[in-house]
Parts: sequence; C-alpha cells; structure tokens
Amino acid sequence: MKIRLAVPEEAEECWNIRNLSIREGCKPSYCAQVLEAWTPEAMPEHYREVITENPFFVVDLPDVGLVATGYLDLTQGSVEAIFTLPDYFGKGFASLIIETIKDEAIKRGLKQLTLTSTVLVAT
Repeated sequence: MKIRLAVPEEAEECWNIRNLSIREGCKPSYCAQVLEAWTPEAMPEHYREVITENPFFVVDLPDVGLVATGYLDLTQGSVEAIFTLPDYFGKGFASLIIETIKDEAIKRGLKQLTLTSTVLVAT
C-alpha cells in the first residue's frame, strides 16, 4: 500500500471513487434522487484543478489501484473529499488519508483544520 499525491490524470478515477463512496455510504440517509443529483457521472473540470492546486492524496494498492482519496484545501484550511471505494470501507484507509493530511497541514504551518461531514459510515 502506498499513500501518495494524486496526479491530474487521475482526476476521473478519483471522481469515480467519490461517487461510488457517496452512493453506497449515503444510501441509508438519502433518497435515490438526491444521490443521483449529488453524484453526476460527468466530472466537473474544476475537480482536476483541485488536484493540481492542493495536496490531494490517494491510497494506491498494488494490483488494485486507487481505493481512497482526500485532500487538504489550502484556501480554507479544511480536510476534503475523504472517500473510499465501498469494497474497502472499514479498512482504515480514510483514517490514513486524514493522518496524512494532518501531517501535511503541520508541515505547511497550519494551526487549525476543519472537517465537515454529511453522514458517518461505520462499518
């Protein structure tokens, strides 16, 4: 397993992880219409810019590929886009991403981080 910075060419794969994670993890809390509106197939182009402009981390598993994402929003000082593929829920990858983001924030001299969550998925 490797935690590393994403590259812009991986934006679509990261977007897919986001969508699959929301669709599965939020299914008990939101109706299908809301989930569909929240997770469009077409990735907004600004998502690629987020990867370029912020430390955007991924968990990359050998023989599997990317399974989790998350980034430090440098303009807001916030933890964002913590998503894991449903098959990897509960394996600690989101926690690893958050710890990596916290370490990055410390390196950059940030004294405080914020994180907002819609639902907590405990598996």
